Amino acid sequence: MKYIIKYSPIISLFTLLFAIGIHTPQFLQISTFIIIAEDAATLFIMSTGIFFVIMLGGIDLSVQSIASLCSVILALCLPQFGYYSFFIAILIGSIFGLISGYFHVTLKIPSFIATLATGGIAASLSLVITNASSIQILQKEKHYISWITETSFYIPNEILVSFSIFILCWFLINYTKFGRYVTSIGAGEAVAWTSGIDVKLNKYFALILSASLAAISGIVLSSRMSAGSPTLANEFLLPAIAAVIIGGTALTGGVGSIQRTLIGVLIISVLRIGMTFIGINIFAQQLVFGCMLIIAVALTIDRSKIPIVK
Repeated sequence: MKYIIKYSPIISLFTLLFAIGIHTPQFLQISTFIIIAEDAATLFIMSTGIFFVIMLGGIDLSVQSIASLCSVILALCLPQFGYYSFFIAILIGSIFGLISGYFHVTLKIPSFIATLATGGIAASLSLVITNASSIQILQKEKHYISWITETSFYIPNEILVSFSIFILCWFLINYTKFGRYVTSIGAGEAVAWTSGIDVKLNKYFALILSASLAAISGIVLSSRMSAGSPTLANEFLLPAIAAVIIGGTALTGGVGSIQRTLIGVLIISVLRIGMTFIGINIFAQQLVFGCMLIIAVALTIDRSKIPIVK
């Protein structure tokens, strides 16, 4: 039974591909797989940040608002600062991660409340500075961002950016003290404290990393849409969290991997593109993701850590 649960994400991915392919044979084409990979790229970047926070046993609900805000920052800064706008947007994102860390770690507010509040601040700020409207990236500035949607060796660059982040995060979780500490804190925070691990510092770093990756996902999104918008990433939060959990990362922390998160993201993207091919109403997608999230949490949650559910 434990092997079925362990490999269920991979089994689910290939079952979905097979089922949709049987219903719609044109789905199993190279061009469709490239579309799926492009769709997965932005979602994966956002999901990797959430992965580190969930591995700690927390949650980050601010990422979609930070991604949207940073898309706006990019669009506003490009005319004056050019390529430096990328660094400005990521810096703004990391500052919001620092704010989340202050609320959660220093003020000891639960992570879901702390990050929800930070997300609310980011969302309000983006609405105020744009007057609740999109900021178009003008033709003369598009050369700064066009490289993201171009191809290298027949592969879209946004996929290569996502793959680079995969390698970086895989290295962080597997070969650095930060990665080992994150796993240890998620497995047992009290034990981590007694072992001399600086729990507060690692929580700060995880939230800053999550917000920075959300900023990068906002940059990629704005390059695809040629605009920044305060609502650009509004439909990404639930799929991003669902991808991490569906991939097999325990919501209670301590168990998971970047590889599993990648599989979870691919499942979500196959579902999204597959439902479009089959003809399912796009507004039903959040319903599907919500049901999948409940099932995934029920299968992966460590109930020994939460004997009382409130």
